[in-house]
Amino acid sequence: MTQSPEDYRLDRRAVRASFDRASATYDEAAVLQARVRAQLLERLDYVRLAPKTILDAGCGTGLAATPLLKRYPGSRLIALDVAPGMLGVARNRRHWWRRASVVCADATAIPLADDSVDLIFSNLMLQWCNDPDEVFREFRRVLAPHGLMTFTTFGPDTLTELRAAWRAVDDRVHVNRFIDMHDIGDAMVRAGLAEPVMDVDHFCMTYPRVLDLMRDLKAIGAHNVTAGRGRGLTGRRRLDALAAAYEPHRREGRLPATWEVVYGQAWGPAAQARAPTAAGEVSVPVNQIGRRSGA
Repeated sequence: MTQSPEDYRLDRRAVRASFDRASATYDEAAVLQARVRAQLLERLDYVRLAPKTILDAGCGTGLAATPLLKRYPGSRLIALDVAPGMLGVARNRRHWWRRASVVCADATAIPLADDSVDLIFSNLMLQWCNDPDEVFREFRRVLAPHGLMTFTTFGPDTLTELRAAWRAVDDRVHVNRFIDMHDIGDAMVRAGLAEPVMDVDHFCMTYPRVLDLMRDLKAIGAHNVTAGRGRGLTGRRRLDALAAAYEPHRREGRLPATWEVVYGQAWGPAAQARAPTAAGEVSVPVNQIGRRSGA
């Protein structure tokens, strides 16, 4: 059976429930997420910015708050996540309470005023949203003119080994479909964000057994929450078949798991720029082309 695009659509309630359950185990298991977060923070070294308000979109357990507030001592941070359990852990990081607040909301419906944020920081959240256009439109709406949006997400090479092994077992959807870097860039342009920049990196995590990889995915909340997923429990026979299908990937005694990480950034358009038209076009004054004031 060939999967349809609808089979890969994410169940948003299941996404929230999955991250709620994982909130207690997330920090210990999210090794890759921590590495990517550190690199995204380092990229701010190359940008001149003095934000008054920072939005950490998809903040998880709030680990980006301290380095962001330290980097920008005059700022206030809004930590936003869809999962109350994650925000509960974030609230316990009391040392940044005075300069931060937490908001439980979806990134496609951010409860903030237009032009109210100077920096949007989002680490590995976008892949949990069905429509990047909706997210980028909201980011553009809340982003002040000449404010910066910087983010990471996963690309289509992510978990290719696991995806291939499951295909040898059955025709169900077991791994999310991740969006290509160029399609993400197109979505930023359609949203009217200015000067988008994209690049990509690959990471490889290794495991003794495929079950160890699956346990890590569960611990960080990365359950299969697609519409085309199987609803029953995965039996021992199918798990054994999965392990056998994954085995040819083993190198030097370990099983690899590839992660393609897409990095992106863009700027809030100048105040004179008109809103996107119905056709997705953006009108920008001629005197604004090729330069960005205040950066």
